[in-house]
Amino acid sequence: MERQRLDKWLWHARVVRARSSAAALVESGHVRINGTRETSPGHGIKVGDVVTIALDRSVRVLKVIGFAERRGDATSVTGLYADLEVPRD
Repeated sequence: MERQRLDKWLWHARVVRARSSAAALVESGHVRINGTRETSPGHGIKVGDVVTIALDRSVRVLKVIGFAERRGDATSVTGLYADLEVPRD
């Protein structure tokens, strides 16, 4: 698989609890792909893309390193992204 829908990837990566929540997050303009705001949940992302997500009280910066066919448990998401956030002191 070379590309995956943005909303599906966010759901598989367990950024949100439901795929509909992922779509709403994207449509409301809280997600950027490589620095560009994306409002289409069906936008295809590829390995190497940097996804920036503005959540309620935090911002997550994730680099896409893989895809999943199905949503797995919390330990299975480690192969989907690399967390690029700098830890705060």
